[in-house]
Amino acid sequence: MDASVVAIAGDGDEVERRRPLLAPTNEIHPYPEPPLPPQPPGTDAKPEHQKPQRVASLDVFRGLTVAMMILVDDAGGAWPGINHAPWLGVTVADFVMPAFLFIIGVSAALVFKKTPNKIATSKKAAYRAIKLFILGIILQGGYIHGRHNLTYGVDLDHIRWLGVLQRIAIGYFLAAIAEIWLVNNTLVDSPVSYLKKYYMEWIMAIMISALYIGLVFGLYVSNWEFKVQTSNSTFSNPSNEDGFKTIHCDIRGSLGPPCNAVGFVDRFLLGENHLYKNPVYKRTKECSVNSPDYGPLPPNAPDWCLAPFDPEGLLSTLMAAVSCFVGLHFGHVLIHCKNHSQRMMSWLLASTVLTVSGFLLQLLGMPFSKPLYTVSYMLLSGGVSGFLLLVLYYIVDVMHIKKPLVMFQWMGMNALIVYVLAACELFPTLIQGFYWRSPENNLVDATESLLQIIFHSKRWGNTGVRPRGDNLLVSGRLLPPHERHIPETVDTFTPLCNIGLTPPFAL
Repeated sequence: MDASVVAIAGDGDEVERRRPLLAPTNEIHPYPEPPLPPQPPGTDAKPEHQKPQRVASLDVFRGLTVAMMILVDDAGGAWPGINHAPWLGVTVADFVMPAFLFIIGVSAALVFKKTPNKIATSKKAAYRAIKLFILGIILQGGYIHGRHNLTYGVDLDHIRWLGVLQRIAIGYFLAAIAEIWLVNNTLVDSPVSYLKKYYMEWIMAIMISALYIGLVFGLYVSNWEFKVQTSNSTFSNPSNEDGFKTIHCDIRGSLGPPCNAVGFVDRFLLGENHLYKNPVYKRTKECSVNSPDYGPLPPNAPDWCLAPFDPEGLLSTLMAAVSCFVGLHFGHVLIHCKNHSQRMMSWLLASTVLTVSGFLLQLLGMPFSKPLYTVSYMLLSGGVSGFLLLVLYYIVDVMHIKKPLVMFQWMGMNALIVYVLAACELFPTLIQGFYWRSPENNLVDATESLLQIIFHSKRWGNTGVRPRGDNLLVSGRLLPPHERHIPETVDTFTPLCNIGLTPPFAL
């Protein structure tokens, strides 16, 4: 297992075995090990540092999520049905981010099953998480402006500290630390011994979920105000006091866009200037006449439609880390079960329990919401990810049908570079930098125009666009509809990877 995107956990070469697994003398691997070639006399029967065999279905799963993320980014504007839900509910796109985190957990279980030196392994995990976090700030903090703005640079007073890669880094680090320090050195030969070995990780996941529920429903959200952004740039500020808007809350337990505890924690700890300026709720019916797509503000639109909100905020990221713990369980099953049928039956049971639990919580009043990363959404997405892993494992590792999926497998083995080049638009930005006489005459824009003609939609490739703020506001006042002059979609400054997808990754 190497250190690519979702498998950033580590390669595990230098760690020793945790003994024993199911049998007192044999360690169970994800696949039956192939016979070793004949060894010269006097040598050991098995190389000391043989790398563990990769799980092909896990690579394919990772590649599929990356491909889906790219599709949603480019085609979500053309087909809103595969774009993110504006606030509550789920679409196909809303299962991409949890799938990344789920895969990280599975990979971490395989990589950190051998930890002879816990301190050294913890340092290695922390170092990799820090590198990924810094990369996320560079790519998603506003430093690179995307292919429609061939410039770079960011005002530190407005940099976005959190993002998709940062969420992945945090989830990976928590899962790695749990796998290194909370796993007992117990022989697994029954379901009871399995529980004894990993029960501390489950307790940690339950405690995180309980903390999230307590804060979301118990934290008091007072009235708050924000400064309206009145130009195309997310870094510009209103020139007078009329640019301030007040949101009236004085409430606990709200799950709506303006008064939820998730946004309150981010505003209090990070500050309004460091939040995402183009939140997904701008596509709700209250904020867009083209809902579920972006569009002009409807009559009497609430002020919070112009407020910032970070879909990868602190509290939601803490809850998102539990998706990694779900992946840890599926990875443990892969390690400890003796054959394919046992693994698939265990995964089927776990996936069913997670999915049913998610729907039960929704019936009890906790809706599915990716921006808030509610517990019901975490359970549902974890169950769906488990079902997908089960299906891919059967196709790839049991039936050995790999050739039709070889492209996805390659993408999964190189997920980080594919994400950086494609999802963060570095590759199209580099290509667009070469143009004929005018920046508009480039291969990327020509390809996008061709797709718009083929699919009869001007929204193809415009997932990250939003209405121009300066066409909606005059001295901080919302213009009535008849005074507005707004193109249906326009290109505005959106930092790389800050599209609604919350992707990536997958490390």
